[in-house]
Amino acid sequence: MLKQVSREFRHLFPDGKLNFFWHGQIQQYTFLALPRRKLSNKTLRIDGKEILNDYALNDLQKDAIALLMFGSTYSDTNEQTAAALDKCEIGNFLGHPDDLTRFVKQRYIWVSRITGGAKANSLGQFAQRYVQEYLQDNLGLSKFEVRRGGRLPNVSHTDTNTGRLTSFDLVVTNSRKYVAIEVSFQVTTNSVIERKAGQARPRYEQIENAGHKIAYVLDGAGNFQREAALKTLCSYSHCTVAFSKAELETLCQFLREEFAK
Repeated sequence: MLKQVSREFRHLFPDGKLNFFWHGQIQQYTFLALPRRKLSNKTLRIDGKEILNDYALNDLQKDAIALLMFGSTYSDTNEQTAAALDKCEIGNFLGHPDDLTRFVKQRYIWVSRITGGAKANSLGQFAQRYVQEYLQDNLGLSKFEVRRGGRLPNVSHTDTNTGRLTSFDLVVTNSRKYVAIEVSFQVTTNSVIERKAGQARPRYEQIENAGHKIAYVLDGAGNFQREAALKTLCSYSHCTVAFSKAELETLCQFLREEFAK
């Protein structure tokens, strides 16, 4: 819908201003970058490649924030504009934290259903990088390494250990002990979680026999909707957490205890 705003901006906002109701009065916001610049994940710097990077808030982002906050209270009688901005209602929840929390949770599930596979893969890469950096900054161990795409000694693609060593999303090691970490953040109901679940038992048994450990970081609506697969992963994991700082601290504690043995 925001892309529609970009395409039809001059028709929707002929004077380049957003007039909206706030506390019973009409307020006005003058657009800073629209329509000269277009709204997209890339131009707003919220795509998978740039979402972790720090930037000063720019004029296009300010325009997007104004639309998302107050678009639903647009004071003009233009029905096309009202339809395009109907879901831009975050401003209505300012000062009402419980309602805002409920809104964000519901919107997350709604948006996740229409997110494509390429974006899901991008978010998965972002999640792996975030977990890697969190562990490096917070684990508090000496002489350890967090490798992306790392491998465990004597853990291969075959049960006979004669094949190529299996690659894991992350491997934490101090060169004496190894813990593999699989990270999955799914916004769609694709089959990746089912594939991981199908591999979970033989992979767990091989890792155990080799004297290593495996942990999972699982999040996203696409994962949570696969209840049977999640139960399988939890059954064949030494530690399973969700994608949040509190949960990642639980993972850190598990790793500290494991490497202290």
